[in-house]
Amino acid sequence: MIEVIVNRPSFEYDIHSLVKAFFPKEDVQVRVQETFSEETSLRMSVAFTDRTVTFHLTENGEPKGEGASDIDYADRKETKNRLKRLIYGTLSEYTGQTLPWGTLTGIRPTKIAMGLLEQGKKNVEIADYMRRTYLTSNEKTALSVMIANREQYILRNIDYQDGYSLYVGIPFCPSICLYCSFSSYPLSRWRKRVDEYLDALCRELDYLSERFRQRKLNTVYVGGGTPTTLEPRQLDRLLTKLQTCFDLTHLQEFTVEAGRPDSITRAKLQVLLDHGIDRISINPQTMNQQTLDVIGRRHTVAQVEEAYRLAREMGFSHINMDLIVGLPGEGYEDVERTMQRITELAPDSVTVHSLAIKRAARLNLFKEQYEEMGLENNMQIMDMTARHCAEMGLSPYYLYRQKNMAGNFENVGYAKVDKAGIYNILIMEEKQTILAAGAGAISKLVLPPSERYPDENRIERVENVKDVGQYIDRIDEMIERKERFFAEHLR
Repeated sequence: MIEVIVNRPSFEYDIHSLVKAFFPKEDVQVRVQETFSEETSLRMSVAFTDRTVTFHLTENGEPKGEGASDIDYADRKETKNRLKRLIYGTLSEYTGQTLPWGTLTGIRPTKIAMGLLEQGKKNVEIADYMRRTYLTSNEKTALSVMIANREQYILRNIDYQDGYSLYVGIPFCPSICLYCSFSSYPLSRWRKRVDEYLDALCRELDYLSERFRQRKLNTVYVGGGTPTTLEPRQLDRLLTKLQTCFDLTHLQEFTVEAGRPDSITRAKLQVLLDHGIDRISINPQTMNQQTLDVIGRRHTVAQVEEAYRLAREMGFSHINMDLIVGLPGEGYEDVERTMQRITELAPDSVTVHSLAIKRAARLNLFKEQYEEMGLENNMQIMDMTARHCAEMGLSPYYLYRQKNMAGNFENVGYAKVDKAGIYNILIMEEKQTILAAGAGAISKLVLPPSERYPDENRIERVENVKDVGQYIDRIDEMIERKERFFAEHLR
């Protein structure tokens, strides 16, 4: 275990995230106290005074690094950045490694570049700011600036003030993947209550459509879970509800995440087409059968290809495929094999995820077992996936990061020129209100600057209960909770 002692409550989360980035396999504890409480070999201390902050690193009682920086508590953001640069420099020298994203530990690095673009900054100014402020590598800096420019163009017709987007959650899956931490439930246990779930969901949708009838709906995303676990009649019922109770006059995008190929049938795809929806995902995660078996996908590589070709044959012109890098036992050659097979299929967009081991996932519960198989990700693998996407005519258009990601990298969405997913950008950049319906769904209100918060948009959240049974039984409470929330924040 690594113990970090802080002499006063300040930036503990940021300190923990940065130290963890250098030591991803270690248990890192950050405590506000005077002395170390554990017999740990690697100890760190952060001491704030009125005008300075100091950082000390010892190993087995021997000093291994130290530094200090002037700070001004009146500027909290700059104080945090100076502290993180101080810690980064000391740990980088101690470990001999650099991090591709420098001191950035948040999940939305392109949000920084986007904000500077909107201030009228030039690309070279933005790149210089990111390298100086956050110590980002040249490669990641260039990627952030490139994506921010493309995002700005893609979102050019989105109404941030009077518009909104809608997420609809279907929390059922054919099986639960090893790495999953979403609100997902095996369909086999809930099949008899799916219609009850839709009853509750439709009530919530009725409420939301009425509550926001004066606003313009810009994008709809039906996700999960796996929405295509619904039977054709159930899928038709849901889509009919959405298209009859919401005004779609200003809709720019309607996506249904088909996801698991073992849930896709011709009849279900036909329902989507009958409703005018041709934007879907077919997500293999990997095209190596042994890995699919390990992570609990319970479908074959052949089923992925069959589902994809069926969708193309039926006329779908916006097909995304999600992949994960860093899965148990997969190295460079395994990922390259996946990319080669994906290249042969030629999807319209591809999202390359770096595996993130989350607390709620089974992969975390049995982490030692799977780490023995190897959880590998590196710059060579990420560069290779980017190269294959470029060969398919796909360019980066959105990016986000997660805690505990393999290799401290990122998730990148690649798409053809006119195939990028608007909703994917909106959910990451937090520039527009996104209403969310369903079990575990979290609505996010983006509120403009106010007298109390004059310098920034404010994000307020309201969430539904995660448990499907609780959601069904407490739907009236969920609706009432939302109404209280909207009444407070939308005045």
